[in-house]
Amino acid sequence: MKTIIELITEEVKQAFVQSGFDEKYGTVTISNRPDLCQYQCNGALAAAKQYRMAPMKIAQPVVELLQKNNIWSEITAIMPGFINITVSDEFLADYINQMRKEENFGCEKEPNPRTIIIDYGGPNIAKPLHVGHMRSAIIGESIKRILRFMGNEVIGDAHLGDWGTQMGLVIAGLRQRKPDLVYFDDSYEGEYPAEAPFTITELEEIYPAASEYSKNNPDFREEAKHITYLLQNGHRGYRAIWNHILEVSITDLKKVYQRLNVTFDLWKKESDAQPYIPDMVQYFKDNNYAKISEGALVVDVKEETDTKEIPPCMILKSDGATLYNTTDLATIVERMKLFAPDRMIYITDKRQELYFETIFRCARKTKLVKEDTELNFIGFGTMNGKDGKPFKTREGGVMRLENLIKSVTDEVYRKVLENRSMDEQEAKDVAEKVGVAALKYGDLSNQVSKDYVFDVERFTSFEGNTGPYILYTIVRIKSILSKYEEMGKKLPDDSVILPASSNYEQALMLELSKFNEVMDAAYKETAPNRICQYLYDLADAFNSFYHETKIIAEEDEKQQSSWITLITLVLDILLTCIDLIGIEAPERM
Repeated sequence: MKTIIELITEEVKQAFVQSGFDEKYGTVTISNRPDLCQYQCNGALAAAKQYRMAPMKIAQPVVELLQKNNIWSEITAIMPGFINITVSDEFLADYINQMRKEENFGCEKEPNPRTIIIDYGGPNIAKPLHVGHMRSAIIGESIKRILRFMGNEVIGDAHLGDWGTQMGLVIAGLRQRKPDLVYFDDSYEGEYPAEAPFTITELEEIYPAASEYSKNNPDFREEAKHITYLLQNGHRGYRAIWNHILEVSITDLKKVYQRLNVTFDLWKKESDAQPYIPDMVQYFKDNNYAKISEGALVVDVKEETDTKEIPPCMILKSDGATLYNTTDLATIVERMKLFAPDRMIYITDKRQELYFETIFRCARKTKLVKEDTELNFIGFGTMNGKDGKPFKTREGGVMRLENLIKSVTDEVYRKVLENRSMDEQEAKDVAEKVGVAALKYGDLSNQVSKDYVFDVERFTSFEGNTGPYILYTIVRIKSILSKYEEMGKKLPDDSVILPASSNYEQALMLELSKFNEVMDAAYKETAPNRICQYLYDLADAFNSFYHETKIIAEEDEKQQSSWITLITLVLDILLTCIDLIGIEAPERM
C-alpha cells in the first residue's frame, strides 16, 4: 500500500507534467506550518531557475489543474510559490479504512528480503552485566524487530567474550580459593562433576579479586597467562571449569536480558571462532594479503583517499598470539560459512568506530565477504548522569544493570501505589512492565549516536514524552473498549471510520496515516527513535481527541461505531509500535 504522501505526490507530479514542467518538482512533504496546511510542495521555487519563470507562474497553473480533483479540501498557491495542500476528510477516512484492511496496516515490506546478522550483546562471561551493556542490548533488540517486521530474516547474536586472559584469571583465582578441586589434579581421569563448584555470586567475586591481585603479583599474573594458554590448547580440567563458567554465566545473563525483553537467536562465543583462525591466517599469507611489520603479521587497509590515519589491521602479535582483530575476522568467516548473510550489523559504543572500520576494510580487502555483503557499524552514545558524565553509582562505581532496572521499577512501584488502589502483586507486575518501558523508551527515544542524561524522575513520569505515558494511553484505550463491550455492544463486521467530525479527530487520523512513512524511515535509517517519536505523536493526538470526544456517551450508533473502530486501529498500531521497541503494556495502570 502506498503511503499517503506517495499518493498525493503522484497527483501533484502529474499536474506539473500536464502544465509543461518536469515531474521531479512535484514532490510533496509534510507541512512545516501545520497551522496553514497539512502538506506542501516547494517544487515551483526550484523549477523557476530551470524554466526562468517566476515561481508563482509555475505554481498557479499546477494548482488550477489540481483543484479539479476532489481529494483536496483546499489547495492554494501562495507567494513566493509554495503550494499548500489540505486533503479532504473523505479522502483521509478512505485511506485509514484501507489501512485497516491491509496486512501490517499496508506497510510495504522489503521487496528483496535479506539475511541479516546483528551482533548486539557482547557481554563477558564470569562478569555481571553493567549499565554499559544496556544500550547495545536494547538498541539491537529494537533494530532486530524492525528489520524482521519489514520482511527480512534476522539473526541476533549475543557474541560472548569467553576466551581471553580473563578466563585464566578466573581459573587461577578459583584454584587459589579451592586448590583441592579435581579439576586441578592432572592425574585425575574420571568424569568431572556435573554441578559447577561455584555459584554466580562467587564467580562474580573471583574475577575482580583475581584481576586486582595480579596487578601486584607477577607470579600470579604469569600463572593466569599459562592457564589461558593451556585452556586454549585443550587442558581437560580447565576446559571442564570453563564449561561450568559458561553454563552459570549464561543462565544468569538470560535472566537479566529477559527482564529487558531482549532475546538472542545465537549465544555464540569468541571461542567458536578459534577453529577458523589457523586456516584464515594461512589464507592471508598464501594470497599475500598479510605482511610482517615489526615482527607482527598485519594487513594494510589504508586507502589513497583517506584523510585520516588508518592503522594496519594486526592479525598476529610478534609472539604469534591472536588479538580481538583476529577473533572478529574469524567470526566473519564463521558467519559467512554458516549463514551466508547479506548484511552484518555491529552495535557497540561509538568510540569503537575506527576499530570496526579497520576490521571491515580488512574483511573486504581479503575477500572474506562477498562484494555485495554489507558491513555496518552502529555506534551509540553514552548514558550519562545528571552531571553529564558516564552514569555511575553513588559510590562512583559502575552500576550493575539489574540494580539499574530495580531502581527504575521501584520508583514506578511507588508511583503506582501512590495513585492507584491495587494489590501488591499486581502493582509489582505493573511496575516491572512500566519500569522497563520507562528505561527502554527513555533510551530509544534518543538518536542512537547521541549521549543522553539518565533521569529516573523524568523517565518514570506518567506525563510527557515517556514510556509510562505511552503505556497509560494504551491502557486508557483498552478501558474504553471494555466499557463499550460491557454495554453489550460489538462492532459490526462492516464497521467503517467516518470522515472526521472535529479538528481533533482529523489530527488523530493524520497521525495514523503516517505509520507507513515512519516505518520506512525507521527501517532505512535503522532508527528506533523514529518509532518512539511516532508513538508519542500518536498517543498525544489520541489523548487530545479523547478529552474532546464523549465516545461512550455518544447516542448516534453509527458515529459511536466509527469512533470505536478508529480507536481500535489506534490501539493496534500503538501495540505494534511498542513491540518494535521491545516493551509490553499491562492491562491496567
